[in-house]
Amino acid sequence: MEKHEHEHTKAVLNRMSRAIGHMNAVKKMIEDGRDCSEVLIQLSAIRAEITNVSKVILKDHIDHCIIDAVKSGDENAIDNLKGAIDKLL
Repeated sequence: MEKHEHEHTKAVLNRMSRAIGHMNAVKKMIEDGRDCSEVLIQLSAIRAEITNVSKVILKDHIDHCIIDAVKSGDENAIDNLKGAIDKLL
């Protein structure tokens, strides 16, 4: 598989690290028996973090991979993008 590195790779990795840290903190909240409402609020924040990371990756993919695929007539890349969007949404 071809390695994909784009303009925002470092930012995506930083955001993912923060989301993983956030997930670990929520896991600890659950282990410690914290209030369910607090846990749900934190889970909502994590969902928003992941959604934002997904948007950055999608934009990078369109800006780089899809533009290159269109230029080279690679319809398979566009079909793969459509499938990925269906799963994402």
